[in-house]
Parts: sequence; C-alpha cells; structure tokens
Amino acid sequence: MTTSVRAAVLHGVDEPFRFEDLTLADPNPDEVLVKIVATGLCHTDLAVQHGHIPVAFPIVLGHEGAGIVEQVGSAVQGFEVGDAVGLSYAACGHCRNCLAGRKAYCLEFMTLNFGGVREDGTTTLAAADGTAVHGNFFGQSSFATHAIAAAKNVVKLPEGIPVELAGPLGCGIQTGAGTVLNSLDVPAGSTIVVAGTGAVGLSAIMGAKVAGATTIIAVDVIPERLEFAKRLGATHLINGKNEDTTARILEITGGGAQFAVDTTGVAPVIAQLIQATPLGSKIALVGVPKPGSTIDLGLVAAAGKTLVGAIEGDSIPQNFIPELIALHQAGRFPFDELITTYPFEQLEQAIADTQSGATVKAVLVMP
Repeated sequence: MTTSVRAAVLHGVDEPFRFEDLTLADPNPDEVLVKIVATGLCHTDLAVQHGHIPVAFPIVLGHEGAGIVEQVGSAVQGFEVGDAVGLSYAACGHCRNCLAGRKAYCLEFMTLNFGGVREDGTTTLAAADGTAVHGNFFGQSSFATHAIAAAKNVVKLPEGIPVELAGPLGCGIQTGAGTVLNSLDVPAGSTIVVAGTGAVGLSAIMGAKVAGATTIIAVDVIPERLEFAKRLGATHLINGKNEDTTARILEITGGGAQFAVDTTGVAPVIAQLIQATPLGSKIALVGVPKPGSTIDLGLVAAAGKTLVGAIEGDSIPQNFIPELIALHQAGRFPFDELITTYPFEQLEQAIADTQSGATVKAVLVMP
C-alpha cells in the first residue's frame, strides 16, 4: 500500500518548484511514515535549486520537517503512531565518525543526504506515470504532505510543543546555535563575531548569548537585520557596506575576536574574519559557497588559528533539539521570533521573501 502525497518537485537547476501528486512507498522496517505539519525553508534548499550543490533530478527537497507519525516500521522502537516528531539529517550510524558520536560528520553524509535515494539505493517517491522521483533528501524530503524517514534521524518532541514550531530546528537553527555551543564550545566571557544575520547567523548570536559571551559582534549589510541581531543579543553591529569590517572588529575587541562564525560563504568576508582574529582563535565556516570559490589565506594571516568546517553544529539532534526547545521555554532562545509562516502552496513567495531579506526564516505549513 502506497501513500498519495502532494509535493513540490524540482526538475532542474534554476527551475521553479512544481506542485505534483506523487506516490510514497511504504516505510521499510527501520523507517517511519510522517504526516508533515510544517517544514522550514533553508538556504541549502536554495543552494540545490541554483546548482551550488549537485543532485539528481527530478527531486523533492525539504529537510526541516516536523509532523505526526502515521506508520511505524516493524523494527522501529521508541516511536508510536500519533507521536509528534521533528526530522533532521541522515547518518549511517555505523561508520567510525558515527560510532565516535560525530554523526554530523558521517562518512556517508553526502550520499545519504544529497543522493536522492535510501541507504539501500531504493527510491521512495514516484510520479503518476510510475517514473521514479528522487527523494530522501536529508533522509526526509519534507517539501511534501508526507515523508518517510529512518527512525535514527527522527526526534520525538516534548509534549505540549506546537509541532509547526519544531520544523526549523532540524537544520538551520540547530546549525547556528550548535556551531557556537558545540563546534566552537564558546566559553562565558568570550568575544565572538558572526558574519551574516540570516536564520543561521541569528541562531549563532542567540547561542552566543546562551553561552555567556560578553562581546557579540554582528556583521551584515542590511540595517534592519543588524537591529534584529541587537534585539537577540548582539552587543555591537557592523554594516559591512559602510565600514571597514576588519578594522572595526579589531577596534571593538582590542586586538581581535577569540571566535568567529561565517554564515555567508562569501570568500572576501571570510578573509576579513581571518584578519580580525588573533593567534589562538577559532573560526567556523558554515555558509555554502558558490562552486569554485577560494580563500587566499596567506600563511601569516592563518598561522596559529583554527578553521572549523562546521556541519549541523556538531549536533546530535535527539539530544540538541530538545535542549534548544528547553532553552526556548525558559525564554533564553527565542527562535520563534525568526519565523514567518506561509501556506505550502506559497513556496515561491517564501523563497522570494527569503532572498530579498523580508523574511528571516520561512516555515511552510501544510494544508
């Protein structure tokens, strides 16, 4: 028995999403079928749409899903029909990095999250004429009314949490906060600069405030976003369009920030952060760069510094997402302020508003 789903299908680079009726296969023994309630729109989805990350087409994207379990595979333990869940990235669970507790660095990460098929190579989605549609994007493909996910990348949500609120925690917000709290392990009293004040950057700023950083510098070129960053915890603002970013960071910190996070993926911005950090500093690179981008580090500028290519904020979703929810309930991580909701059918409007900067974090709500 298959499930009929309404999905947003991408047929090629720079093409618009098309809403189509597809069939979704039954879950395997280790999988669950989830009725999607809401899903976040992430810049990784847009990076795929614009060809910055290669995938096979046609494909259903979406990787910040949240919903209700409708069917449970025969080998699944810990989940029942009716459970409210969030979906996060896929990991094999048995490579050396997974076994060492570093699921975000699974050696099969690219294949499992961008390959468009299950770990066993089978597809989950099919068009009306029976032709295969690539799915399993980040182990879910949640730009659809239903999704199949392996139980190991499903997170049971605490009781009483609005399900639609949990969607964006699966990637972008988890990545921003986790980069500060896990990847960099920023201690209290630290100085940190965050370049880019989209959803990931603002989550990093909120994470820095949670960590107890006392100098939190936000860098962007959109004044409204900088003011938003200030409201969420930034202590200093730099408009990179009007100011010398490196010089201002050095001035504010008295010699350089101990920690830096880049969410832009823009090579000149990353170079500025490297120049604005002292010996012993740590710089996390989170943004998705355009293909072919390079950074001219220079041996002197990079000497004595650690560059971290952070993935998913070094998070174990089953632990970290409930922690972020607890922080939110305590009033210390107000990520809901980033969210603007859109009906699923308004996906293109959500994309336009995200790209223009009108919306920080778009969340698509299913009918």
